[in-house]
Amino acid sequence: MKIAYLSTFYPFRGGIAQFNAALYNEFRKNYDIEAYTFKVQYPNILFPGKTQFVQSDDIAEMIDSKRILNTVNPLTYVTTADKIKKYNPDILITKFWMPFFAPSLGYIAGKLSKSTKRISILDNVIPHELRYGDITLINYFLNRNDGFVVMSDAVKRDLLRIKPDAKYIFHPHPLYDHFGEKVSQQKARAELGLPVDKKVILTFGFIRDYKGIDLAISAMKILGDEYYLIIAGEVYGSFDKYQTQIDELGINSKISLFTKYISDAETSLFFSAADVCLLPYKSATQSGIVAISYHFDLPVIATNVGGLAEMIEPCGGGIMTKNVSAESIADTVNHYFSENDVEFTSNIQSYKKQASWDSLAQNIIKFSGEI
Repeated sequence: MKIAYLSTFYPFRGGIAQFNAALYNEFRKNYDIEAYTFKVQYPNILFPGKTQFVQSDDIAEMIDSKRILNTVNPLTYVTTADKIKKYNPDILITKFWMPFFAPSLGYIAGKLSKSTKRISILDNVIPHELRYGDITLINYFLNRNDGFVVMSDAVKRDLLRIKPDAKYIFHPHPLYDHFGEKVSQQKARAELGLPVDKKVILTFGFIRDYKGIDLAISAMKILGDEYYLIIAGEVYGSFDKYQTQIDELGINSKISLFTKYISDAETSLFFSAADVCLLPYKSATQSGIVAISYHFDLPVIATNVGGLAEMIEPCGGGIMTKNVSAESIADTVNHYFSENDVEFTSNIQSYKKQASWDSLAQNIIKFSGEI
């Protein structure tokens, strides 16, 4: 069995590269696999963060990948397809999360031999911020694949809405295990300069409009002074409107801001310092943040959008809000802290045994023989 894995790998950073590295390493235990990645993933002008690349303090998995694809240079689509065809894989795996990648990945998938099973792991089908022409691009990509892996019902519904005859398998998002060990809450709060006597709520990850940071900020105005919010993550765009909101509500003393890219090495501190992780999203499919939180045995409060409930409710790893509003978030936070969080932690530990990388890898191999 030969597998070609075309997606984001080292030296690129972020959750998608982390996912790919973990799954690649699982395949490598039993199969012949080659990784292919980008020369240019996004042109810098289109990338809203500070850098796409691994930094010195990141805990990065140095996958030996071939950097050959430039997403804005169609000539590299041809050379990448030719190189993968020479390898002659039984399976091509790609990861799809936004229409921008449809032309390059779709072209390459369509040029491979019919004997190669083309399977894409779908983070999103329809993007959070839909633009003109996106559906055409998505159709182009989907129609050049043989099967799909979905990790939430929300993604499955979007897939079947656009491609009703799609062949797919469902597998829960595996849990990350490369962020190191949890440290004591007291030590983590001291290193981050956080109060030791507060109920600390963590929002974590890239800060974008759909992630509802404004709702979390408004909820802090409603919650009592015993609560404290961490906002940690790199800003896509400007943080000015959130800072204005914090200033106008007069709650600066209840919030700590870490508005920068959080390295893998630092991640443990944030999840160790918190009492609960909050996902106040306005839209979602699944979330890698839930997987990180579970790695640190930290329960989750989330708005009931997209596929978030599927990652939380079945295993009892936290609580969903009744609706997407600051008032509902505040009510749910109060309710969470009135419950016994030992039960949530125990449920998470049980779930961790099920959502494994080995299970995902073997299900993909089995699926390839059925399509």
